[in-house]
Amino acid sequence: MSKVKFYKGGEQPLELHKVRVVQKLHLVPIERRMEALKEGGFNTFRLSTLDVYLDMLTDSGVNAMSDNQVAAMLRADDAYAGSQSFIRLQKAVEDVLGKKYLLPAHQGRACENIVSKAFIKPGNVVPMNYHFTTTLAHVQEMGARVAELYYDRAMELKSDYPFKGNMNIEKLEELILAEGKENIPYIRMEASTNLIGGQPFSMSNLMDVRRIADKYGIMLVLDASLLGENAYLIKQREDKWKENSLGEILKMMTGLADIVYFSARKLTSSRGGGICTNQRELYQKMEALIPLFEGFLTYGGISVREIEAMTVGMYETLDETAISQSPEFIKYLVTEMEKRGIPCVTPPGVLGAHVNAMEFCSHIPQDQYPAGALAAAFYLISGVRGMERGTVSSTRDENGNEIPADVELLRLAVPRRVFTLSQINYVIDRMHWLYDNRHLIGGLKFVYEPKVLRFFMGGLEPTSNWPNRLMEKFREDFGDSL
Repeated sequence: MSKVKFYKGGEQPLELHKVRVVQKLHLVPIERRMEALKEGGFNTFRLSTLDVYLDMLTDSGVNAMSDNQVAAMLRADDAYAGSQSFIRLQKAVEDVLGKKYLLPAHQGRACENIVSKAFIKPGNVVPMNYHFTTTLAHVQEMGARVAELYYDRAMELKSDYPFKGNMNIEKLEELILAEGKENIPYIRMEASTNLIGGQPFSMSNLMDVRRIADKYGIMLVLDASLLGENAYLIKQREDKWKENSLGEILKMMTGLADIVYFSARKLTSSRGGGICTNQRELYQKMEALIPLFEGFLTYGGISVREIEAMTVGMYETLDETAISQSPEFIKYLVTEMEKRGIPCVTPPGVLGAHVNAMEFCSHIPQDQYPAGALAAAFYLISGVRGMERGTVSSTRDENGNEIPADVELLRLAVPRRVFTLSQINYVIDRMHWLYDNRHLIGGLKFVYEPKVLRFFMGGLEPTSNWPNRLMEKFREDFGDSL
């Protein structure tokens, strides 16, 4: 796709869509935002959208659908079994992902549940390029463990290394030899690694993983939730694939995997999820679990209207103008924040911009959750809801001790085709102010802590009255501004 150049120079992303349906947003005063934080236990997941101006919590289920997706929902075939909507989706999956057999599920983590139950046994180890929170929980539920096999450069938050999501091939082979291939149900690759900044893997790395999988007879499973964006960055950053279409890159990636699963909330800007394969024996190992946990095999817990939207969205994954919008906005956001000294994960990845909370809030000890504190502070002074991706999103060991996260990040998700450039510029402005006043941010502590996936509904409180000091400084600098 050719870039648009501006007469006076400079770079900024250009929206290749127009807005035809709008939804009212709410920018409430900072005093109300303080109340909302207290009501929500200083956890941005627990905020009401009536108190949120820009919702940058996630890109999952909040991407803007196209006019064609909305139109397709009107022709849905309401049927418990044998729905034509599902048949159309099945064809789309085969056309775009190259997989013949499809099992529908209501979302990505439901797919993880099915794959885990079908193939993992107690004592197994599952190698990954990096874990995701729900993936880890499902593996552990089955009595197995995760082995994260990344290269050291993946943890260099500020770098020009283009593929931090690569799996460490040497460590993979060492693990197989140490654990025994019979104890490894599959190798999992995530496109793109969510928890370390939405960082992609390269095609050459995926090919190397496939080579090792074949050498030892181990299955390769691909989490394709952000496959389109990973493919886009391969096209941008990997010389060998610059001239290939997104469709060709996608097909090559999925062709290297035995099983592909995805969250449609990300991949196709709709709802639902799916597991697909070309191997009938693998399909049959998972088949019986769908009616047990999801629904019949032709709806899998998904509304047929969403299935129709998913079908259209699957084909739209091939449209570079649609797929590029989010990574290009993220690139702009990261670049502009970096110009102002705000420490971000570079190079910019997919899903969102990631602010390095460990550096931003270097005065806050990790056991006081700097990323969680930064998320709360940023919401307080802006009305923008981001997500903590750090130790709050981690867990405790069997003795109740905190397991510190490898990184402490505030993720500012940029869903596809949702925000305008003026809104992105507002984010930059407020983050700049907060960075200049970062010494006012303090730590958090848990007061309510669920045992599993605590970051969703856990409750925290400040370790001091720092939110009040921050609010006072905001009023001093901005007066009666929202």
